[in-house]
Formats: sequence, C-alpha cells, structure tokens
Amino acid sequence: MAQLYFRYSTMGAGKSIEVQKVAFNYEERGQNPLIFTSSIDNRFAESGIVASRIGLSRRAIPVYDDMNIFEVIKEYNDIFGVDAVIIDECQFMKKHHIQELTDVVDELNIPVMCYGLRADFRNELFEGSYWLFALADKIEEIKTICWCGKKALTNARIVDGKVVYMGEQIFIGGNESYMPLCRKHYKEGKIMPYREKGEDLIIRYEKLKKEK
Repeated sequence: MAQLYFRYSTMGAGKSIEVQKVAFNYEERGQNPLIFTSSIDNRFAESGIVASRIGLSRRAIPVYDDMNIFEVIKEYNDIFGVDAVIIDECQFMKKHHIQELTDVVDELNIPVMCYGLRADFRNELFEGSYWLFALADKIEEIKTICWCGKKALTNARIVDGKVVYMGEQIFIGGNESYMPLCRKHYKEGKIMPYREKGEDLIIRYEKLKKEK
C-alpha cells in the first residue's frame, strides 16, 4: 500500500539533495518518479528547479496555489505511469494540495514523499507543514546542527547580521538570509561567528605534507 511521507528539517539539512537522490534511485531502476517544487521559490532563473547548495539541480513541476495537483499527477500517470511523487519545498503548499496528495496515495496507489520545513523563522508552522503533520502516514525528521554543534531546531532569519523575529512569513533566501540554530542560540539571537569555510581534511593534510 502506498503512503504519504513528510520528511522535515531546518534549512541546510540537505532536503533538496535527498529529493534528487531518491528520484535518481527510482530512475536507475527503470521507474518513473514525478518531481514537484514550489512556484514561489525565485532563487533561480526560472521556477521549477530543485537545486542544492552543493550545485546539484534538476527540473520539477512548479506548484501554483490554484493547481489541482491530483489532476496533474493523474494525467502523467495515465500517459507514462508514475511510480512515485517527490515534492520539494512542501511547506509552501496549501491545505487543498495536501488533501489532493492523500487522494493520490489512496486512489492512485502512488507513494508521495514530501520534503520541507516544519516551521518559519517565528517558529510557527507553515500551512503545508501543518496539514502534513495532520494527514501524513509517516513523519520523519532530517537532522542538522547549529553552528555550536547542537541539534538545530529553528530557521533564524538574518537581516544585517542580526536575528529578527518579526516580518512576513515567506521570504525566499539562501545562506545569506537564514541560518539553522539550536533553541538556545535562537532565543539569544547569536549567529555563527565569522570563520573560514571548512576544507576537506584530506586536502589539508596533503598541503601540510607538501609544506614539510
């Protein structure tokens, strides 16, 4: 029996990498995954792109507020056969989208895997996340860490180098505008001190050997 999965995390946990990895695994076995992402994510030149911070990307169907996602999936399934539906940025979906995804699972018997954020920078649930917590068959957390090494629980919005707690819920950004923080550092408003980006330890070791 197909199921509806909700895999959530803070930002920077590798959700978009996971989306592409799962899709690749299906395709490698000769199966047909269908990928969706939010239409409001404008970080890239065009909507309908799932992209990770390490440079991996692939096309996806953008989800609009008035889209009937069940009908879109049904059309693809009637033509090609769909073995799995994979959704990135599912927190931006509306209540009716989540209800339609339950129909995909229950009527079409197609598994649906949703990846997204649990809550916004104010620690309030997104609409899509709220309804996935209510309706998903399985809920899984993808963990990442705060700069201090503790588990990250919040998506802090950073403006002019400071954590802010007020503003519009939806504001698309990348590393320059959000940072995953543990609860303590979120409440204290402490962000990562400046430090050089980490380098591969093997490369660092080889450099040291050459310098000797």
